[in-house]
This record gives sequence, C-alpha cells and structure tokens, in this order.
Amino acid sequence: MREESKGCAAVLLGALGAAVSVLAWAPKARVNIEGGFEDMHRDLSVLYVDLPLIALGGALLPLVTWLLTLRWCERPWAAAVAAVAVLALGVWGLTSWWTPYEKPEVVY
Repeated sequence: MREESKGCAAVLLGALGAAVSVLAWAPKARVNIEGGFEDMHRDLSVLYVDLPLIALGGALLPLVTWLLTLRWCERPWAAAVAAVAVLALGVWGLTSWWTPYEKPEVVY
C-alpha cells in the first residue's frame, strides 16, 4: 500500500471516529441542551466543553491506534481492524460511563 493511501485512510478513520462519537454522545446531551421540563436542566456548557472533547477523543483514538498498529505489524488491514475495534470500545465506554449533569429537582 502506498504511503499516500495510508495517510488518507488514517484521516478517514479520524473523521469517522469523530462523527461516530459525537453521534453517540448527542442523545445523552440533549437534556442539557433542550432543558428538559420547563428548562430546569439547561446547561449549554456541554456544547463548548464536552462536545470538543468528545470529537477530539473520537478522532484521536482510532488515529493513534491505526498508527501504532501500522508501526508494529505493518499490515494496513490489521491496523484498520484494530482502529475500528478500539473506536467501538471507546464509543461503548463513552455511552456507558458519561452522563451529563442534571440539577436535582426541587420538591416543595
């Protein structure tokens, strides 16, 4: 495989990782953006703090895995499989661990 196509594959994996991680994160962050019942839980910091971090992590995780696997075994297909597997594990970890902050409801 030529070096240019390896670089293009790495960039595509990074873009795919960023898109997949943001799409997996968005339904959980919806409560903070919309505000929930009577805008009681609105917290827009998820847009300028969490969103860039989620996108950056989703882009870097498969990219670093691709580069390390390619350096270790020099087979592009193995690097692609490893990058996709690590992305899937990362998205699973994100959706099972990350929960946006919700203010406690006041009971009168």
